[in-house]
Amino acid sequence: MGISEVREYDCWLQGRGQNQFSDALKNCLSRIVVKEDCLVVKQAALELQRGLKRMFGVDAAITDTIQKPCTVVGTATAVSELTGKTVSCDRAEGFCIEIGDELSVVAGADCNGTLYGAFRLLMELAKGAGTGFSLEDAPRSGIRMINHWDNLDGTIERGYAGPSLFYKDDKIDYDPQRIEDYARLLASIGINCLSINNVNVRKTAKLLITEQFLPDVAKLADIFRPFGIRLMLSINFGAPYSFGDLDTADPLDPRVGEWWAKRADLVYKYIPDLAGFLVKADSEGEAGPFQYGRDHADGANMLAKALKPHNGTVIWRCFVYNCTQDWRDQTQDRACAAYDHFMPLDGRFDDNVILQIKHGPYDFQVREPVTPLFGALKKTRHLIEFQITQEYTGHQIDVCFLPYMWQDVYHFDTKHGENSTIGGMMGNRISGAVAVGSVGRDENWTGNTLSQANWFGFGRLAWNPDLTAEEIADEWVKLTFGLDPEVDAAVNKILMMSYPTYENYNAPFGVCFMVTRSLHYGPDIEGYEYSRWGTYHRANWEAVGVDRTPSGTNYTGQYAPENAAMFADLATCPENLMLFFHRVPYSYVMKNGKNLLQNIYDTHFKGVEQVEEIIRTWEGIQDKIGSAVYASVRERMGRQLTNAIEWRDVVNTYFHRHTGIPDEQGRKIYD
Repeated sequence: MGISEVREYDCWLQGRGQNQFSDALKNCLSRIVVKEDCLVVKQAALELQRGLKRMFGVDAAITDTIQKPCTVVGTATAVSELTGKTVSCDRAEGFCIEIGDELSVVAGADCNGTLYGAFRLLMELAKGAGTGFSLEDAPRSGIRMINHWDNLDGTIERGYAGPSLFYKDDKIDYDPQRIEDYARLLASIGINCLSINNVNVRKTAKLLITEQFLPDVAKLADIFRPFGIRLMLSINFGAPYSFGDLDTADPLDPRVGEWWAKRADLVYKYIPDLAGFLVKADSEGEAGPFQYGRDHADGANMLAKALKPHNGTVIWRCFVYNCTQDWRDQTQDRACAAYDHFMPLDGRFDDNVILQIKHGPYDFQVREPVTPLFGALKKTRHLIEFQITQEYTGHQIDVCFLPYMWQDVYHFDTKHGENSTIGGMMGNRISGAVAVGSVGRDENWTGNTLSQANWFGFGRLAWNPDLTAEEIADEWVKLTFGLDPEVDAAVNKILMMSYPTYENYNAPFGVCFMVTRSLHYGPDIEGYEYSRWGTYHRANWEAVGVDRTPSGTNYTGQYAPENAAMFADLATCPENLMLFFHRVPYSYVMKNGKNLLQNIYDTHFKGVEQVEEIIRTWEGIQDKIGSAVYASVRERMGRQLTNAIEWRDVVNTYFHRHTGIPDEQGRKIYD
């Protein structure tokens, strides 16, 4: 049966009202044995106890004495000692679960693994697991991180779910219970690191590394610590001079290194387990080493040396490009920037520096290729960066299930050596995954309840990049809405339709930035076309797209030879990226036998029809889900339909006016 009323606040850890267990299993779950002096392991036992009560109505006691029937929780070594049964989990942060009527086990390879195992047990029980179920699992990579773009005034850059969880009126101001609940949700999907302030570190935010704010940051860290989550702070590279202490931030000036070393000592005095500093430098007006004639290795390594005594890490963002381009100069190509800046530095970064690289060369567009830095970098630790918050994918108004696109990224084969897909490199050449967060103070955390699936999906893919979008959707739907087959089928259909639907009514075939400037919601076909940001589609009466082949900017040349050849040849370039890599005449015949222009018309009409189908599907389960969730999501779907219609009409009219060629089906296109 489905859940009569989804409690949006509980996300994928919904209550089921009553347990569905046999008496024997209920008795086994009702006695939780833990005997280990580890903060995170103790939290794992508490989370199992609380989850069993909240989700299934099972009252469980925690004890340190083993007496069957019982459920033993702890690291593998401790569990083996308690039970006399050899339990082995040897992959970092991994766990093994065994469910029995007399003895159930949650054993972690380490403390974090124990916690993740406890949450997985709860979720597997919610999906119907029972006696005889067993599972061993571990994350592919060590860093699974959320970046908050929260500002101290309480706003969130690209936030679509209410004010910041952490800040208000230039102060650290939060509800401790909500922060604990947030930590719980993060840990349940394996997140182990969190940066808590915007990478654009301006105004009061620069002072988070001072004693004005550090005591309160430390209190936040105390809430996250039992959940295996380490905090990270975004810092301003120019702080030594913006604080008024020095006349420079030159990374090769010894005074600057000393300043940061003392600052690190102070920060770690308050937060000894701080993960480190996140840095956006020389990008979009932020201070950086370029202004002193230095490079990014110089800047990152200077900070790394300051953090090294504290086992801290510098995460250095590779989102660096010329944001004052001249649109008249077609030799410039923003897409080339990350590779051009960072590939020559491969091997020059200290071992506690990690580069954070956006999954595509642009800026989280609806469709762009995987950046060529992945696979090419051989000697430098790096992360792949995604965006959960729906900046360019509907602002959490439009339903847009992002794992549908992320799985394509993970499956992309860089052709650099063996095991060379992005997913295959996770935990090896790629140290982990990070994403820009999507939550705020809205009751349902993400504005649109269905957008919780993106947050959940990022965590699941960061843990296991081999998962498919279908598997993630099915898991999230069951955990959120219950086990009613009709509800599951309908919501799964909506999620799996949503990304290709959004892509259909958005910018066509890899064109980027046909979007309202600054806001990034709704169409403005030439909003960026004559701007300084370097994001052009160069449409005229005969063609559209940017030539990035060797005859153009030669961006394709940054890829491994096999991929370079594929992208550079219009015949082999994936059609959903063709206008990113090629300037294509409207008369070009695509694989379905229709020309480019007709395909632009068709996809935009189809996108609106698909939104209408999504709405009908949602309306069909109105009586099966809670009224509050139904009404909230339905209202946003209405706004999505308005948005899709606007995209359809603006895009189709734009190209019709340029070409004068009508839609072959005679559908309404505005003159």
